Amino acid sequence: MSKKNKKSQNSDKQPLQWKVKEYQKHEHGRSWYIIAGIVALGLLIYALWTHNYFFALIIIISAFLIVFNDQEEPLELDVILKSNGVQIGKKFYEYNAFSEFYIIYRPEENIRNLYLVYKNPITPRISLDFEKTNPLTIRTHLLQYLKEDLEKENIPLSEGLAKVLKL
Repeated sequence: MSKKNKKSQNSDKQPLQWKVKEYQKHEHGRSWYIIAGIVALGLLIYALWTHNYFFALIIIISAFLIVFNDQEEPLELDVILKSNGVQIGKKFYEYNAFSEFYIIYRPEENIRNLYLVYKNPITPRISLDFEKTNPLTIRTHLLQYLKEDLEKENIPLSEGLAKVLKL
């Protein structure tokens, strides 16, 4: 067996690994809190005016969670692409749970994301930032187990809105 074949077989057996933040933390300035407070207060007044107390409760809980989460630093999780699935922190996901994957890689815009799409359309996709890891290495590994959606060229709308609104 040639050295090249031995090397490629060994690299297939070794898991691909990198670290990722549990969630993207945005810096919120004083003006963000003022605007968010005005919006929350306006929605709260509307909810009370229309006697929609459940909506009012949701607004209060959401405001509390945003302020509480802003005080916490996101955990750093290990992402490991193995031969039988993906390990993210302590959770393991088998490849057969996913229908496909896609990669959005635009380093000039600081976008380096891997998306794993579940077979169940109700389950939200998994989004992983791969920062310094080579996207071709990730793609080569995942193509052994999942099909790639080459049609996707932009980050999902929900992530774009979250980034713009700093949520």
